[in-house]
This record gives sequence, structure tokens and C-alpha cells, in this order.
Amino acid sequence: MKLYLVRHGETDMNREMKICGVTDVPLNETGIGQARELAEKAKDIPFDIIFASPLIRARQTAEIVAAPHGLPVNIEPRLIETNFGIYEGASRANEEFWEIKPEPAIHFPGGESQFEVVARIYPLIRELKDKYPDKNVLLVCHGSVGRYVDAYFNDWKVGDLVSWFISNCEIREYEL
Repeated sequence: MKLYLVRHGETDMNREMKICGVTDVPLNETGIGQARELAEKAKDIPFDIIFASPLIRARQTAEIVAAPHGLPVNIEPRLIETNFGIYEGASRANEEFWEIKPEPAIHFPGGESQFEVVARIYPLIRELKDKYPDKNVLLVCHGSVGRYVDAYFNDWKVGDLVSWFISNCEIREYEL
């Protein structure tokens, strides 16, 4: 199985360097353009099935990428971004946010911990591997979810996770 990972296109909150989390914001014009560019680059990848986070920015990206393939987008709730609680909408430079982020067992106040996110992502990857062993599967999700997908394949140390980043509409490929 090949697993492809894409982070959604740009939103206004991304551009403004704000923490999006589970705040449901659409792609901006740049993000739509990024998704269209990705669709063109990825049109020759033989995707068999496409899953997206339920958040609109990921769904919009997935729909644009899926169009040339004539595939439906399957909504997968476990791909939803980390709930950053009280930090949703805050500046990415917020010092309190960065004190919590490297600590995977600590909940973001009013949100979830990184361990909780990993607890939904790792079983999903194993389930996809078992269910689609000979397929090419695309996941369209978010920055922190992408971080844990990459960690699954690359055995990241906790300290390294904080600095790992996937750009808007970047695509990564993994072999299962």
C-alpha cells in the first residue's frame, strides 16, 4: 500500500499566523490555487481512495485534488486537526501555547493532548493498511495530524516533533 499525505491549502488564519485547530475556516484564494496546482501535479498518481478531515479547508482541498481522478472524498473524523482549546485563533507566537506544545501528555486548556491525537491516527493508519493493502490511499488533513502520520513512519523523537512542518498542499508518500 502507498499512503499519500497532503496538508490542506492556505486559509486566512494561516496567512495571519493564527492557530486554526478545529476552527472551521475555508481556503482563501491562495489556498484554492495551491489545491489546483496540487491537483495538476498529482493527476498521474493512481489514487484509489481519498479520505479527508471533516473540516472545510481539508474537504475543499480534497475535492479539488479528487476531481481529475473522478473519485469521491470520504470524510474521516479521525483526521480532524488537534483541538487547541483556548489557543484557537491565537497568534502562533503565543508563548503559553509553545510551553504546552512540546509536552505530549498535557491537554491544551479546553482542548486535547497530542497523545489523544496520536491515539486516533496510529490505529487509523493500521486500519487503512489492513483494509487497503494493494491500494493508493490519499489522506488530506492538517499540520499536526500530518506530523503524527510522518512520525508513524519515521519514529520521531518527541522533541523533534515540535519543529516538523508540512507546507500547505505539500504531498508526502509512504510505503506500508
